Amino acid sequence: MTDLELLPLLDSPEKLGEYTDEQLLQLADEIREVLCTVVSDRTAHFASNLGVVELAIALHLVFDFRQDRLIWDTGHQVYPHKLLTGRYAEFHTMRQRGGLMGDPNPDESDFDLFMTGHAGASVSSVLGLKTGDDLLGEEDHKAVAVIGDGALPSGIVFEAFNNAAGLNKDVLVILNDNEMGICPRVGGLASTLDKARTAPFYDGLKRDVQAFLNKVPVVGQSVENVLGGIKDAVKGFLHGGMLFEELGFRYIGPVDGHDLLSLRNYLDMVKNVRGPVLLHVFTEKGHGFRPASEDPVKFHTPAPFQRSADDEVIAVSSVSAPAYTNVVSEAIYRKMETDPEVVVLTAAMCAGNKLDRVREDFPDRFFDTGICEGHAVAFAAGMAKAGMRPIVAIYSTFLQRGFDQIFQEVALQGLPVTFCLDRSGLCGPDGPTHHGVFDHSYLRPFPGLTVMAPGDSHDIEPMLSFALAHDGPVALRYPKTAIETIERSPAAVALGESEVIRWGRDGVFLACGSLLANCVTAADRLADEHGLDVGVVNARFVKPFDTLILERALTECGFVITVEENVLAGGFGSAAIEAAVDSQLDTRRLHRSGLPDEYIEHGDRGELLSLHGLDVDGLIETARARAATSTAVVDN
Repeated sequence: MTDLELLPLLDSPEKLGEYTDEQLLQLADEIREVLCTVVSDRTAHFASNLGVVELAIALHLVFDFRQDRLIWDTGHQVYPHKLLTGRYAEFHTMRQRGGLMGDPNPDESDFDLFMTGHAGASVSSVLGLKTGDDLLGEEDHKAVAVIGDGALPSGIVFEAFNNAAGLNKDVLVILNDNEMGICPRVGGLASTLDKARTAPFYDGLKRDVQAFLNKVPVVGQSVENVLGGIKDAVKGFLHGGMLFEELGFRYIGPVDGHDLLSLRNYLDMVKNVRGPVLLHVFTEKGHGFRPASEDPVKFHTPAPFQRSADDEVIAVSSVSAPAYTNVVSEAIYRKMETDPEVVVLTAAMCAGNKLDRVREDFPDRFFDTGICEGHAVAFAAGMAKAGMRPIVAIYSTFLQRGFDQIFQEVALQGLPVTFCLDRSGLCGPDGPTHHGVFDHSYLRPFPGLTVMAPGDSHDIEPMLSFALAHDGPVALRYPKTAIETIERSPAAVALGESEVIRWGRDGVFLACGSLLANCVTAADRLADEHGLDVGVVNARFVKPFDTLILERALTECGFVITVEENVLAGGFGSAAIEAAVDSQLDTRRLHRSGLPDEYIEHGDRGELLSLHGLDVDGLIETARARAATSTAVVDN
């Protein structure tokens, strides 16, 4: 463990130029110490940040990002950058409500230009920044994008490469190659990068190669060996840099991303190279903390843990109910066991979706497309057309990247693709880039697309069975939280039909999804503490909407409150209003509870639910207010 001497005093990256080489290496150790400390009491992105410590220091040594441009892709590797840009004093608040965000955040610092919570857009954004600066007469501003090898296969990256080369803009793309996304990288591009790890150094600058090499230290071997082994150099070019050269980028590398002093020299060298440049940097995910480097998947966002003096991990135990993710993955596994036509696709989220056992036991029917959500959806559409029953398991907020394919390739064709939308609703400390609070709204418009939301553990297996037997596309959305079980004899799942948990004379909650348990508890307390008879309905279906249950509720109950963990704009409550208007029902006693028309900050999920009136106390308060006004509505 390292004592902190430099980092607490570093209030600006300008000071890095005053440090000796030894102090810079000490600073790297101190940053890793702080990274290890922050995960002792909360989940946080860990291994990816350990891997970019030297890269972050070198970037801030060479560039002046008060005017130069820097985009981190993805943003969860930005913790060292935050420490270097004056946020050490606040670092203990990382991913807590009101504290630092786990991704770049322009509201925190001028050094953060975009919230980059997912992968692939950095090259496009940096190209736009550079083009804008040039048009405004700020040609001296440098533009740098740091992109991981896991994000590299995203289609938008190659669209940006093509455009950057066509414009011949002075942009530097740093490929942070650690052989990983969250899980090990996959696909043909991964194989190309793997070859580059064993190929000789290739500088990528076709003119004045010898003069160039004589000015720069070569990673792994002497200049003479490189120049003498022409055949090997050409082979290295073909395996390492040819792809990027053909795309119009000057390829330089590979470079050791943990040799801070050499890395600084390389950045100094490429800083003023004209035209698009790609610097290929090898790093190790989890570098500097042995358990994380040995198992970077486990330590991507580990559960809180303590360290022993010799850097062994002492787990902080926590006992909780299984998460929705685990229950869904087990249900998927059982379907794979019994139905050979079921296949599973995910976009680099095998670990996050808890699909490791599916991948291991059914390798021929499991497909990880990498961070290519649109491709995954269209790929699934093709398999459905061929006669398979594909399950596409992608986080709610990331599936938005496949919106056009959901429309064109799946819904328009009426194909039986099942979407499992993990992380729907509030994602707690992951914040606004990850909150899956728009899927009710972006899936509802598509004709023929059924949208379901399980209320508790009883719903998972029947809903999955329904989806896989349904003749058309189905979306099943569920949150990142522990699953609850409401004691009852659950009704069978039937298209567009709600489940009545209990009926109420004074009012009823129409609960859509995982807030069902909160509604049941609120109804219990309303009866016990306030003498109100309030019912609870497990809506189950966002689309098709159960108009019959709504008509009954508006006819028989004093008030009706729709409850959803989605934005109100276009959500389940909006569907209720539409259904009521279409059926010429009185909507004055209908109230919508959900999330407002704003981006929700990061914080504990329970805190965020409470903030927006979706916890038990908030639902009770809403029901009491509606009960007080419903009498006046009836009297009028």
